[in-house]
Amino acid sequence: MTVSDNSRGLILAVTSSAFIGASFIFKKKGLKRAGANGVRAGFGGYAYLLEPLWWIGMMLMIVGEASNLVAYVFAPAVLVTPLGAFSIIISAVLAHFILKEKLHKMGILGCVSCIVGSLVIVIHAPQEQTPSSVEEIWTLAIQPAFLIYTAVALVIVLALVLYFEPRYGQTSIIVYLGICSLMGSLTVVSIKAVGIAVKLTFEGISQVAYPQTWLFLLGAVICAVTQLNYLNKVSMFFF
Repeated sequence: MTVSDNSRGLILAVTSSAFIGASFIFKKKGLKRAGANGVRAGFGGYAYLLEPLWWIGMMLMIVGEASNLVAYVFAPAVLVTPLGAFSIIISAVLAHFILKEKLHKMGILGCVSCIVGSLVIVIHAPQEQTPSSVEEIWTLAIQPAFLIYTAVALVIVLALVLYFEPRYGQTSIIVYLGICSLMGSLTVVSIKAVGIAVKLTFEGISQVAYPQTWLFLLGAVICAVTQLNYLNKVSMFFF
């Protein structure tokens, strides 16, 4: 991986964070408007689908996620993923000025912690060997350690969705954070695999014929849609 590629990946990752951070603000305003005129998203309503502001936020998120996908093509996941924390900073600052949500001292401390933590990880990130095919990624993904992690993560997500969310979802943000974080960890793996498949295909080594490519793509879509659904709910209940 060349320095030039890493630089492109880092720039795309930061750009992605900016778009995604801004998208939360637009979606939040759209959700609030929809909640005032219909059933709130937190209670199973979908009136937000008729709100232009929500769709603007959604388009910003799509652009941001696309930039993030391309960032994974150029730079190692250990460099790209931590930079996603900058979307939190952008959301917090925009929420303070646009949504008039006051950023308290603990919130400022949290933002600073995100910045410091991300920089530490990026500076001390280990070198990554780029897989030469999707099949190679698949071989790594079916190793016992990763399979055990995936199984445990999915079991916890199911428990949170089926048992804890109906009972404690409206009072404890940990439920939604757990769902989104666990699904997000699987999203990173899937998106990295899809990104490498796209890069290799454009370089003339087509990965389209491999069923693993489509499995990773399906996994990325399922994880992303799940995260989006519960992010909408957490926005309604807690922000």
